[in-house]
Amino acid sequence: MPLERKTETEHDVARLSDVDEWGRSAHVRELARRAFAPMYDHWFRVEWEGLEKIPREGGALLVANHAGAIPSDAPVIMHGIEKELDRPVYGMADYFFRKMPVVGTLWSRVGGVTAHPDNAFRLLHDQGQLALVFPEGTKGPSKSYTDRYRLRRFGRGGFVEIAMRSGVPVVPIAVVGAEESMPIVFRLPGIAKAIGVPYFPVTANLLAFGPLGFALYFPAKFKLRVLDPVHFDVQPCQERYSKSRVMEEAEEIRARLQETLYDMLRERRSVWFG
Repeated sequence: MPLERKTETEHDVARLSDVDEWGRSAHVRELARRAFAPMYDHWFRVEWEGLEKIPREGGALLVANHAGAIPSDAPVIMHGIEKELDRPVYGMADYFFRKMPVVGTLWSRVGGVTAHPDNAFRLLHDQGQLALVFPEGTKGPSKSYTDRYRLRRFGRGGFVEIAMRSGVPVVPIAVVGAEESMPIVFRLPGIAKAIGVPYFPVTANLLAFGPLGFALYFPAKFKLRVLDPVHFDVQPCQERYSKSRVMEEAEEIRARLQETLYDMLRERRSVWFG
């Protein structure tokens, strides 16, 4: 009997060890990749350019434009990098997702982490991981289709300060396709306020497919372009950094991403076929 109890304990330890300190489960993440692969390969038909610019080892802060009522860019970026580079990517998002029942747990299991400077520093500096952030925040995915591919402000440049403090580069990624996968026709701020969410969108998907439109994306062609990493010649682990320098660097990264998006749109022949 004691031997059986020991075996069960060892089994429990092995099972629990699959979940890291952030809540990410390698097993659940693998299941998620298998489930998402058909959409990635055949629905969005994702193409990358410059994927070799993402470091194969060491920490790096990935930043990208953000779009779609229920953003499709985050899973596309995380899936593509994990598939091609065999590196885990931790997606950082608002605490709102973490506190949602069931969704919050699943989000953590597939690599979601609450966006907080301390979390980002530990991931980037202490653990040398890849972290993905969207500096537009909810302003990106909440914008209507008429404002597609027009980047919102990157806040106060907090992502740059985190990269400086962590001693890692910022790697910008321009994404074309997410805007058309679930475009917003208009928003209902009254409902959003009543149920406590950042925005409540009425999408073209919802109008076309009814309730299925909450989860069914349009088959927009995805193209992603990785820009040259941005390195900061500053000493890491400092308490303070020049606010003007931080804002200047953030705005420069935003401008590079915006110009790249315009270039990609000029080259695109079709929303659906690229």
